[in-house]
Amino acid sequence: MDFLRQNVFPYWKSILVILIPLALLPLPVVIPTSESRCGYVVILMALYWMTEAVPLAITSLLPVVLFPLLGIMSTGDVCIAYMKETNMMFIGGLMVAIAIEHCNLHKRIALGVLLMVGSSPRWLMLGFMITTMFLSMWISNTAATAMMVPIVLAIIDEIYKDEEEEVFHDEYMSNELKLEEKPTKEEEYLESVVSSQQVIVTARKPDKRKVSDEEVGQKNTRDAMMFSVSFSSNIGGTGTLTGTPPNLAMKATLNSLYPEQTDMNFATWMAFNVPGMLINVFIAWIWLQLLFIGFDWKAERENKQAQQKARALIKMKLKELGPMTFHEAMVLTLFIILALLWFFRDPQFIPGWAAPWHEIGIQVEDATAAILIVTLMFMIPAQPDFWCLRPKEATGKVKAGPALLNWQVCQDKIPWGIVLLLGGGFALSDAVKVSGLSDWLGIQLEGLKVLPQFAILVIVCVMTAIVTEVASNTATANILLPVLAKMSEQIGVNPLYLMLPAAVTCSYAFMLPVATPPNAIVFTAGKMKAKEMIKTGFMMNIFCVIVLCALTETLGVALFDIKTFPDWANKTEITIVSP
Repeated sequence: MDFLRQNVFPYWKSILVILIPLALLPLPVVIPTSESRCGYVVILMALYWMTEAVPLAITSLLPVVLFPLLGIMSTGDVCIAYMKETNMMFIGGLMVAIAIEHCNLHKRIALGVLLMVGSSPRWLMLGFMITTMFLSMWISNTAATAMMVPIVLAIIDEIYKDEEEEVFHDEYMSNELKLEEKPTKEEEYLESVVSSQQVIVTARKPDKRKVSDEEVGQKNTRDAMMFSVSFSSNIGGTGTLTGTPPNLAMKATLNSLYPEQTDMNFATWMAFNVPGMLINVFIAWIWLQLLFIGFDWKAERENKQAQQKARALIKMKLKELGPMTFHEAMVLTLFIILALLWFFRDPQFIPGWAAPWHEIGIQVEDATAAILIVTLMFMIPAQPDFWCLRPKEATGKVKAGPALLNWQVCQDKIPWGIVLLLGGGFALSDAVKVSGLSDWLGIQLEGLKVLPQFAILVIVCVMTAIVTEVASNTATANILLPVLAKMSEQIGVNPLYLMLPAAVTCSYAFMLPVATPPNAIVFTAGKMKAKEMIKTGFMMNIFCVIVLCALTETLGVALFDIKTFPDWANKTEITIVSP
């Protein structure tokens, strides 16, 4: 055992990189068909994605190598998948989110909401959840969580700090503020949060007193606040089409498999998912109170001093931001315009603004609106210094100032790995269709027709929730959605009936620290134990799946007629045209 521990275990990733393709090799050798060759690549990438033996982004590039060499698709057809309209929409949405972070508008929104909801622990928690949920709808879940965690820790520290810790609190706050002012990339940000928490631990005096009720209460409050941020971040990402990559994977798969479908767009996605998002966040708020805080409203009213300290801290932070700048106001204006353009492109209940182009056969999609707004952000100055916009007190020569957004900031903050991950999933989806693997899988799963539709829905949601706990949610969506689409055709079910809940369930990863970056951030920052996260997250998984299944059977029918097999799903022939 010592030999294995010293000479084998340290190299487990390298061993898997070699063993997995060798172990799967009999599949294409024994069954020399295009379906088996494609299946070989799908299983290989799925295992690499799940084990992360190879970085996720590099695994996503394997289709460029394997599909041409195995005779499934040409290199040009594979490469096109990496920059589809959906990926361009994702990049545009990311740049707008980066602009919001760049001008600190997200921090102003967060502190403003916290100031409105109240300063008792339960209402503060609701404020954290509402803020994180809203931000996660528009910026990445990781960025929203990483921004909120230092604010949570600062407020908890202010509520419970003792006089002997006063000097250490100032140092802690300066570390947190410094971290918040200079965010790094998503992957590096997690390390920054972790390192900042180590500073907090070493800055405080060792306390060898017996654990008091107050200390237990402090830990419970901190855990509740931390879980509220990660839960609402994961849930909030389901609210908009650009909220998290699995949503876009769903849109791209639908557009690729069923070009004629018009049911799914930004407006209908929000109409279906925002009610569920709000219900799930409310359930999470009640569940975390039940588990950690309790419902002793009388004791809460008596603890006015702690609440006043928390409110004073929030006011101080908001005051430090100063009045809203031209930079923030313009970014907010452009953000609102983009949201309206996305929503009203084709809202179904009225003709959208893109209808005139559709009438002449030109498909104007959401990526067009996103890139338009991004382009304006690179043109409009952040601090105008000309004509009537020049400050009265300004002196000297007029000079051009920086734009609302600059390329260096985008280059540093865009998670290019996720862009490649989405592209790899799209390439995988195309290959599954072209090779005939999706047809073969659909036929094999045709036996599920004997089950009630609702039973199939529950099975799909539960299995997706399990897989997404141990694998990347984007990778899970990339693998499952094409299979579910073909299975739906074979059993005569509307593809949206299974694909839409599966895509949303990919975000319901609450149990394990490794499931999502928000989970990892709060797990480390809150100094939690794995069993605490599993216990708390397990019930959230159940609650969210129940709500999603109920909404699919009710709201899904009203919005998409989801119980009727649509004409656009009858298409059986797929043609890939080379450029």
